[in-house]
Amino acid sequence: MVVAICLGEILFDCLMAAVDDGDSMVSLPGGAPANVACGLSRLGTLTAFVGCIGQDAAGQDLRACMAAEGVNLQGLQQTALAPTRKVQVVHDRSGDRKFGGFISETPRTAAEFADAYLESETLPEDLFQSAQFLVIGSIGLAYPRSQKAVHRALQLAKANKASVFMDINWRSQFWQDPAIAPNCIAEIMEAVNYLKLSEEEAEWLFGSQQASAIAQKLPHLKGVFVTGGGDAPTRYWLNAFAGEIAPFSVATVDTTGAGDGFVAGIIAQLTQRQEELSESVVQDIVCYANAVGALTTLRPGAIASLPQADEVNEFLAAQSQKEQR
Repeated sequence: MVVAICLGEILFDCLMAAVDDGDSMVSLPGGAPANVACGLSRLGTLTAFVGCIGQDAAGQDLRACMAAEGVNLQGLQQTALAPTRKVQVVHDRSGDRKFGGFISETPRTAAEFADAYLESETLPEDLFQSAQFLVIGSIGLAYPRSQKAVHRALQLAKANKASVFMDINWRSQFWQDPAIAPNCIAEIMEAVNYLKLSEEEAEWLFGSQQASAIAQKLPHLKGVFVTGGGDAPTRYWLNAFAGEIAPFSVATVDTTGAGDGFVAGIIAQLTQRQEELSESVVQDIVCYANAVGALTTLRPGAIASLPQADEVNEFLAAQSQKEQR
């Protein structure tokens, strides 16, 4: 039995940090859906991951990492056709990061990595029978095989009445033809119930950074979340309540995975809080997700830096005490 299924890419983020004596690199497990799965598990939500790794040491390392996090791996596929993906991530002294190219022993196109080989025919249909959420991103839509798997997963989610949470997670370098991305995303938008975007993604797809404006354009949605970097607020629309919440000020080391932590925080709260979503409860849910995202930036990497539930609760309690002084 699982509460949430996270489907999509799993890979290694190869972090490049500029230092005085040259460049250093460290490889850490990542991939947005994999990050969300581990984040949910750490927050106490039973979670499964569905994706594809290569038949290589990197793939086995990722499998071991996810297993250690307590994530159900019934849907983790393996292919001999391509290696596990490794992505170059460059971050500056403020902790902000940019995604570069792919690291491989031989030159490869974006489509020639294991996550692009996710097969629809072998998706574990029984997992969907108990799931409340299916979590997806846009990268799976970039390749024919994985796109077919995304569409099949959406069918299974609908058949089993699971809500679909989509984090756009736009990464142009994953697409062989980035120009087709908006149409690929638009094709599945009717199946999406909750939508998370960065400010840039919101402008790109909807011409607005306002969550309520996006909700008006897509009236079937139950929730919209627009996250900003730095000091920008999180804008939200959930259960017809709209607003924005300022980010927490923390000593940021690396922003990789912060958005995925936010998504995990939202979904964990939606699954754990059974009371009516009043305006104050909605604010609490978004505040909690902001805290998860903020805590994720305190250490390098994504999965490695995601907080446990106790850490989030202690952080929020400390913030509350500060406000009362």
